[in-house]
Amino acid sequence: MKLAIVVQRYGADISGGAELHARYIAERLSSRSDVRVLTTCARDHVTWRNEFSPGLDDVHGIPVERFRVARERRLPDLGIRSRRVFLRLHSIQEELEWLDSEGPMSPDLVSRLRRSRGEFDLVVLFCARYYHAYHGARAVAERAVLVPTAERDPALGLAIFQPMFRGVRAIMYNSPEERAAIEAVSDNGHVPGVVVGVGSEIPSEVAPARARQKFGLSKPFLLYVGRIDANKGCQELFDFFLRYLGASERNLELVLIGTAAMSIPAHPRIRHLGFVDDRDKFDVLAAAEMLVMPSYYESLSMVALEAWALGRPVLANARCDVLLGQCLRSNAGLYYEDATDFMAALDRLLDDRALSASLGRNGRDYFKRHYSWPVIERKYFDMFERLTSESARSSMEPLPGWLARRRPTAPAAVDVVANLPSGPAMNVQAAGVSA
Repeated sequence: MKLAIVVQRYGADISGGAELHARYIAERLSSRSDVRVLTTCARDHVTWRNEFSPGLDDVHGIPVERFRVARERRLPDLGIRSRRVFLRLHSIQEELEWLDSEGPMSPDLVSRLRRSRGEFDLVVLFCARYYHAYHGARAVAERAVLVPTAERDPALGLAIFQPMFRGVRAIMYNSPEERAAIEAVSDNGHVPGVVVGVGSEIPSEVAPARARQKFGLSKPFLLYVGRIDANKGCQELFDFFLRYLGASERNLELVLIGTAAMSIPAHPRIRHLGFVDDRDKFDVLAAAEMLVMPSYYESLSMVALEAWALGRPVLANARCDVLLGQCLRSNAGLYYEDATDFMAALDRLLDDRALSASLGRNGRDYFKRHYSWPVIERKYFDMFERLTSESARSSMEPLPGWLARRRPTAPAAVDVVANLPSGPAMNVQAAGVSA
């Protein structure tokens, strides 16, 4: 079987969630398929600046074709267009212009997909909200398998994405909550789909003592891993943690791993280790009392799964449906809605060692049952086998005409998302394949 993996940026040193997700899937599927990655020349997800050379590359033995981004992202322009489509009645044309502004805009990549008829059996498109996935799905609808990585943010409410969710051959969801939101917003229950997520490269051995010595982690600590950004809930995390220190005599630290996109409080109990390699990351994670996940929006938290794989409990933001659902289904984490909840849950996990250990064991079992690589690979190949045994069909709805695209008929995206069902999706059937 010949597969194309299409993603916004790709590289051995690109550690973003969706991009790392795409690389793991590409490398795993290559054991049984002929896999080729199509991506842009961008390395940075903020500017989409062309940094890689266009043309053929190789990443861990996978051939990678890179295409130039036609223009860098202009943040002021994106901000204006986002407010327009997210907050008020608007047109389909304004949404398409938002998509161009969001980027990474690469017409060459989309043209390459249009020319690929007969070359790839299936085209796996990552990240529904980006230019390449939207236009790529329209270019190869009869072969398109979408991995939406969609969060419950305003972009999910844009009207342009609804025909895409209804018109691709299949969807590989990250979580039952993501599936429930997409099905509600697009009425796409006829599209084959499965909740699959992604595995992770968990080391066979970890050395928490080595991490403590290398980074001087002599005190108990809770750990955050990821981009340090207000959009990831980090400002609230800092506020809650500092309030906790003011009310507690506990000698506890907050340790951060990842690139900072915001100011980090200058406090002796807040330690920023910066970007670390995988060995150090897993060693530090094994040494932590728990992982804290403050994000409001996730389609799947890979680092939460990694914490559970190592038997560490998770403390998560309950206002994120996905994180709350994962904690409830796994019985491997506690969660909070406000500062009082945060402080109480933190004390409970630190004081009740039996509970913390039990949550860790539950997490390890949950990871093995649902996110080990044999489980992930089986779900992908089962779906591929189903699709290749059925007649290909293309039911992508055409865009409205020139005049209709410019009529202000699309509602504010925030209102669309606000009216979607919310909360954790606890129906176990949500993880199965649907017709």
